[in-house]
Amino acid sequence: MKRIYLVRHCKATGQEPDAQLTDDGIQQAYQLAEFFKDMGIEYIVSSPFARAIHTIKPLSDYSNREIHIDDRLQERVLSTAQLNNWMDLLEQTYSDFDLKFEGGESSNEAAGRALQVIKEMIERPEQNIVVVTHGALLSLIINQYDRAFGFEGWKRLTNPDVYKLEIEHHDARINRVWI
Repeated sequence: MKRIYLVRHCKATGQEPDAQLTDDGIQQAYQLAEFFKDMGIEYIVSSPFARAIHTIKPLSDYSNREIHIDDRLQERVLSTAQLNNWMDLLEQTYSDFDLKFEGGESSNEAAGRALQVIKEMIERPEQNIVVVTHGALLSLIINQYDRAFGFEGWKRLTNPDVYKLEIEHHDARINRVWI
C-alpha cells in the first residue's frame, strides 16, 4: 500500500514566499518530526516556500532524507490584485472551480498542478512519502479524493495539518491523521 502524507506547513510569520516559521512553528516542526519518526518515510517533497521547507527540515535531518523541491506545490494564487473581500472570493472558487480572478489561478488550474505531483508520487517506488504544501492547495488536493471537502474544510485546516492518502490498487482514501 502506498501512503502519501500531505502536510500543511507549521505556523508562519506571513504569506510571503520567504516568510519564516514563528517560534511556535519551529516547535511544531519538531513535533511533526516526532510524529513521522516511526513511519518509515522514504521520500520528502516540498513547496519552495521557506515556511514549507522549514516545516519538514527536522524530519529531513532525523531521517537523513533529502528535501526535494517542487514549484508546483507552492500556494495557490487567488489574485495578484489587492482584494478586500478575498475570503468571499475564495469561497466562490470552491463552488465554481473555473472561476479565476486577475492574475490568479482557478481551483482547477491549481489542483491540476498539485495533482501532477501526487500522480508522480504514486508512480514512485517508495511506499511512504511526505508532501509539504499550503492550506488552499492542500484543500484542493483533498477535494479530489473527498468531494465534500471544500471551503469549510479549508477553514478547519490547522497549521500544521496532516492528511494521509492511502492508495491500494485503484482504490484511494484520504483522512486526517494529525492530532
